[in-house]
Amino acid sequence: MTAVLSARKLNKRFGAVVAADDLSLDIAAGQKVSLIGANGAGKTTFVNLATGYLKPDSGSIALDGTDIGRRSPRSVARLGISRSFQIPQLFVDLTAVENLAVAIAGARSEALSLRAPAEAGGRREQAVEFLDRFGLAGQADRPIFELAGGVRKLVDIAMALARRPKLLLLDEPTSGVSAEEKFATMDRVIHAVAPDAATIVFVEHDMEIVSRYADRVVAFYSGRIIADGAPGSVLGDPDVRRYVTGGLR
Repeated sequence: MTAVLSARKLNKRFGAVVAADDLSLDIAAGQKVSLIGANGAGKTTFVNLATGYLKPDSGSIALDGTDIGRRSPRSVARLGISRSFQIPQLFVDLTAVENLAVAIAGARSEALSLRAPAEAGGRREQAVEFLDRFGLAGQADRPIFELAGGVRKLVDIAMALARRPKLLLLDEPTSGVSAEEKFATMDRVIHAVAPDAATIVFVEHDMEIVSRYADRVVAFYSGRIIADGAPGSVLGDPDVRRYVTGGLR
């Protein structure tokens, strides 16, 4: 399969802390990849390097062969990488549909003003379509501050998807979601992404989510990859059980 994202010998340090240690990784187009590891293992650093929020000390990272290691987050997004955040990055006083409309306008590089509001130019219809993919059309006109945490998470992911990216990076998509709702939430995400056939990489601590939704798992420890492969193989790896899952599956 063709690699949509390729990292080679990435290094990143924060003082004495090694966040990426000669890290090399290829993500193939169409894969659903889960990044796992304890806090501080290097997962989020890799996501930040891939999206332009951090610059590598050395090494390279490319999207479809284009070097993105020194590009800004906005430039990386325009090339085809979108991300969601562990804490949703939303305009809390705007409605769900207004947040999506802003994201759609940004994807088109359109300027917004009082004379060109977010929902103009057919953007409302597109925003409602994206919300409907996540089962949220009924929440379209509710302000974000009224919505539950799990719904906010889905709106944030919908905003990332609105750019129709080649690669969608999700930072703990089920964090803050109740145990009863976590599978339903992830089902909505997978269903919503399917029409665009985007490659998905998601950081996750819940091994039930990892086992059910990933077709490949990459385990991090101390800025290095200690296992990479099918979920059953990686979650059964002795080093992963020792350093990541603590023997829990």
